[in-house]
Amino acid sequence: MSACRAWSEGDPILEAYHDREWCKVNHDDDFQFMMLCLEGASVGLSWKIIMHKKDAYCAAFHDFSIAECADMTDEELEKQLANPGLIRNRNKIWSVRKNARVVQQIQKEFGSFDAYLWGFTGGEQIDGHWKTVSEVPTESEVSIKLSHDMKKRGIGFVGPVITYSFLQAIGMVNDHLEDCPYR
Repeated sequence: MSACRAWSEGDPILEAYHDREWCKVNHDDDFQFMMLCLEGASVGLSWKIIMHKKDAYCAAFHDFSIAECADMTDEELEKQLANPGLIRNRNKIWSVRKNARVVQQIQKEFGSFDAYLWGFTGGEQIDGHWKTVSEVPTESEVSIKLSHDMKKRGIGFVGPVITYSFLQAIGMVNDHLEDCPYR
């Protein structure tokens, strides 16, 4: 098996993510929003922790429907602070609603969140054609530009490194190694 899968080996949830979702193009706004929120929740933590809490996040945040998250009340968000299935960080939990409202503004401006995001790459997937894990970057020119723009618009938890992981998560970046059968 390719070294590409080393970070997910032995964990069925991470293996499924690597094999079926990671670096696979997905143009669905709600999916992109979910990955934005999950990546934000992972700040300072491991992706494994977040992926093992994904179902709880989906249940708590209306399967990441942008419209429903934007309409969440203070009471609903406050309730999530006691949810043991989530990372109980007030800023991260409240950022879901805030980010949903910003994404709605982006949708109005660009027609979709997808159109906004893919505008940073001219509609093309970035494929590094890496041969070794050590070649895979943690940030890029695109992740830096997108991070800056999202921050300027008011989206939280989107530093350049998290934004790069987000780009991998939605398939704008393909960092599967050249010999990976899931490429």
